Amino acid sequence: MSPFRITRRSLRAYIFLVIFASSFVVFTLTPSHSVVSTNLPTNFSIYLPRVYQAHRSAPTGSPWDLDSDTLYPEPPPQRPSHIFRPDGLLEVHPGGRHPILDLIEHAEKEWDAKLARASKTLPEAVREYHFRYSRAPPPGFDRWWAYVQKHNVQLPDEYDQINIDLAPFWGINPARLQEIQLAHEGHQHSYTIAKSTPSGPVHFGNESLPADEDTRKNLLVAANQLLDLIKVVEDELPLFRAVFSPHDNPNVFLTHDMRRKVVEAGEKGKSLDFQTQDPPPYIRGWMHACPLNSVARNPPPSPPSHTPKPRTFIHDHLLAMDPCAHPSHLAQHGQFLSHGPGPVAYPFPIPQFSYCSSPLHSDIRVPIMLSWVDDVEGVEEGDLEEAWMQKDEERLLWRGLNTGIHHGKDKPWKDSQRGRLMDLVSSSPPSSGLEKRSTAHPKTIDALVTDPSSPEGVTTQTFKKSIVNPAMMDVAFAGKPGQCEDEVCKEVEERWEWRRRMGFKEAVKYKYVLDVDGNGWSSRFKRLMTSNSVVFKSTVYPEWFTHRIAPWVHYVPIQVDYSDLYDSLLFFRGDPSGHGAHEDLAKKIASRGREWSMSFWRKEDMVAYLYRLFLEYARVMDSDRDSLNFELEEW
Repeated sequence: MSPFRITRRSLRAYIFLVIFASSFVVFTLTPSHSVVSTNLPTNFSIYLPRVYQAHRSAPTGSPWDLDSDTLYPEPPPQRPSHIFRPDGLLEVHPGGRHPILDLIEHAEKEWDAKLARASKTLPEAVREYHFRYSRAPPPGFDRWWAYVQKHNVQLPDEYDQINIDLAPFWGINPARLQEIQLAHEGHQHSYTIAKSTPSGPVHFGNESLPADEDTRKNLLVAANQLLDLIKVVEDELPLFRAVFSPHDNPNVFLTHDMRRKVVEAGEKGKSLDFQTQDPPPYIRGWMHACPLNSVARNPPPSPPSHTPKPRTFIHDHLLAMDPCAHPSHLAQHGQFLSHGPGPVAYPFPIPQFSYCSSPLHSDIRVPIMLSWVDDVEGVEEGDLEEAWMQKDEERLLWRGLNTGIHHGKDKPWKDSQRGRLMDLVSSSPPSSGLEKRSTAHPKTIDALVTDPSSPEGVTTQTFKKSIVNPAMMDVAFAGKPGQCEDEVCKEVEERWEWRRRMGFKEAVKYKYVLDVDGNGWSSRFKRLMTSNSVVFKSTVYPEWFTHRIAPWVHYVPIQVDYSDLYDSLLFFRGDPSGHGAHEDLAKKIASRGREWSMSFWRKEDMVAYLYRLFLEYARVMDSDRDSLNFELEEW
């Protein structure tokens, strides 16, 4: 056999070598300034790999210079991210883009996702109920669902507030719970509504109200409205008795330890019998409503005095309301200031319904009709964008009374939410006493503004209050001082500016309006949301709709200390000259807020909430509650 015999394998190798050598020669002789033919069609580059497109577009340089900046251009610098903290606040990174842009994007995504996952059928709603609460829905759930479907009630799964309010009662023996409820019917300043027979109406039961007829009638206004509201479904409601407080404030105060014990017992299907336990110790103070590991009871080390406080905005309003995470609320809001260190805790949960509740209270909240409006006179129907453009006042509006706390010598009324607001927007320090020289009332403010050199960037600018407040704020008390002792009333009147009351038709011309708590929840919020204005809202009261509305989509949340008020207003409105405004986003929030009010806060939506609330309440109070379930045969 010849040693030079060519096999198939060696032939393939020879052919490969010839092709490779030929290719090398061709490439070597090709002009160095071009990798691809300049005669290619202009749109041919779309078929080439990106590296070749980069070479072709480069006017100079060797095509083999892979270190060229034009071949691998530097990516645009990434702005640092802001921090979404677990206490409901977003902490601003100084180098990030404007935080409100992130807040709006984040909120819109969450809201859209909530709408998308809403149950569409009864089986889906039952499955979701089991998933959320680890128990079956109450009897009558199918009839409630029929009402929801008939009246197009949105977000039929978002009733977590009912579960939160009723959770403690699942951990109490039903017989003992009925005794507690019956004893509370004689509680001072309370009234009871009840359904006593299956075919009978919901009616007034016992009451313990002031003897003065005018006072009594005034306290029962909301009660009569509530009875009228649920009349359309009273035939389908189970038997129940419910004690109501007629006042603006909540008053059922439990320690965190007590609430934790009964809630955990209920989750395990057990119940605590308070008759067999020793009387609870005398416990007083707001801090006892907070967990031991909370910021309120276990504060972190204080930063060095020279460390600047980071700027923050609200991203989760419910979490941001909680004094356990934000103990400064206790010294800044009349709800807590009025009771000093705090009230005495109840020895066990009390099933009392109230018009509002705070994160530190355990009242069962309900929707009520006080100041509710179907629509607002002066708001043009149809094109909301055109209606927005017709608003010709760009200052932030607030008018109200000096409610929120009793103005007495022994009360810290200057620190309450409305008094602090007046000090903030005043162009000059308070006019009384040594406070004229106090550094607590600076003449300037440092606020975030849009960076002129970067559309999404942000910078800090110092403004004189004497310039920015008259130009951007129309905030004042209206009428005459109230809720004050005679001697203090004079000081209240001299300390702050008082202007005339403003009618609804005039107020609707403002693009930006502020909503602040008074003695309790804000009864004007519904009207403001319907006005097609951007509502800035500061509150410590979670309401029945809190899980059914989205801050930064429907309104602008503001912290209790107002530290973000100027930053937020400047973002939408721009500076006093209008520079840096984001009016397109303001207009969007205003219109979506009105649409929400018209679609999520109708009478039918309040009826749906009360209907489901009384189904749940009647079950948890029943001695046979463990067997009172609604189940589908197949789901």
